[in-house]
Amino acid sequence: MKDKVRAKKHLGQHFLKDEEIAEKIADTLSLNGYKKILEIGPGTGVLTKYLLKKPVTTFVCEIDSESVTYLRAHYLQLSDKIIEKDFLKYDVSETFKQEQFAIIGNFPYNISTQIVFKTLELRDQVPEFSGMFQKEVAQRICAPHGNKTYGILSVLTQVFYEAEYLFTVPPEVFNPPPKVESGVMRLTRKKDYSLPCDEKLFFRVVKTAFQQRRKTLRNSLKTFNLSDNLKEDTIFGLRPEQLSVQRFVELTIKIANDSIQTQ
Repeated sequence: MKDKVRAKKHLGQHFLKDEEIAEKIADTLSLNGYKKILEIGPGTGVLTKYLLKKPVTTFVCEIDSESVTYLRAHYLQLSDKIIEKDFLKYDVSETFKQEQFAIIGNFPYNISTQIVFKTLELRDQVPEFSGMFQKEVAQRICAPHGNKTYGILSVLTQVFYEAEYLFTVPPEVFNPPPKVESGVMRLTRKKDYSLPCDEKLFFRVVKTAFQQRRKTLRNSLKTFNLSDNLKEDTIFGLRPEQLSVQRFVELTIKIANDSIQTQ
């Protein structure tokens, strides 16, 4: 019956067939601070079966009707815990209300960064997140400052979560095999993940800075109409990848104070 669930290109499906790796991904969750898990894109349940052994309640979010039929037939304990919706459009409060829950999955590569951005919006409810991405995307999320892959995704994720790249997965353990290597990473919400600056301004500063990443901040942030006095600050002589997450927070506070003073 497993053969009847065809991997669909438009859904970015690559079914994991290696049981050992599936179990290893399930074990990346600490199970601390929550009693429920949401798996995104379970497919034929190779990861799901290991999650169901954990002392937590597992829900799955699956948009593919063939996979849903397969899961209903093979995992009876999931019967009322299958969410047949597109995670990106799904209102999690329908299932989890205000409860804490972890997110895990072998994520479709074509929407993996959007899944991370939605998780950042849900950060008050998601203390832990782990799963499989295209290797380069996982590395980018976890990259430290000073690294050439450090960018928008790295900063916006790491300001709220500790990010760890865990292990690499080769293409041949999937059906069909993707053209790239995969990487498994974990995000653990920081104890204090509140932003001491305006969130919208912070996101804007980070995105604007990295859009012209080879330029110094003095040049890339011109649209903020900074005062000459502020532009003399040594931070503006740096390029964005030279700034740690904390320094981006400090930069945002400087820009906010500057705009108040120049009004």
